[in-house]
Amino acid sequence: MIDPGAPGERYQVVVHVDAAVLADADQAGQSVLEDGARVPAGTSQRLACDASRVVMRHDPDGRVVEVGARTRTIPPAIRRALHHRDRGCRFPGCGVRFGQGHHIRHWAHGGPTTLSNLAMLCRRHHRAVHEEGYQVARESDGELSFRRPDGRLLPSVPPPDAVPADPVQALRARHEALGLRIHARTSTPGWLGERLDVGWAIDVLHPLAL
Repeated sequence: MIDPGAPGERYQVVVHVDAAVLADADQAGQSVLEDGARVPAGTSQRLACDASRVVMRHDPDGRVVEVGARTRTIPPAIRRALHHRDRGCRFPGCGVRFGQGHHIRHWAHGGPTTLSNLAMLCRRHHRAVHEEGYQVARESDGELSFRRPDGRLLPSVPPPDAVPADPVQALRARHEALGLRIHARTSTPGWLGERLDVGWAIDVLHPLAL
């Protein structure tokens, strides 16, 4: 496992991807690593959601004619605001404290890099949205909705029950209400150590086996 490092970037993974491929995974074009290994277009779109970006323009013969300045897809100020607002992955039931900024409408499709168009997702669920068919949208009331690949809505997960101040006493009270009397010997087995009679066990568990 590779240490993900800090925002200062101790290491880099460079992906060369055509603008047309970022906008539409079905378009022809390159999506490759430095050594030429192919990267699925969905993976490139996910990586481009929250990464450093250098735009290079080429002439019809493939020669580089212009190299833009290196910029962050999500500027540091907006990233801090995103972490403060979302407090972790927004995928239902996740809540991992650290994650990546996801453009709800990808910037390659004209989506703005604004808080209203961003959501925090952990790596696992960021991959699920870009590469496994899950969908996320921001509704008119500002809330996020998530859908499965087949379009069914993912239900929101309610917060966990509050833990009582004295959980042991609360558990005892629940047992008493149910008429349960649990003591130190409740789980003591009745087996005396005799050898197992396999034939008798089969006869009891499955009368038709014989």
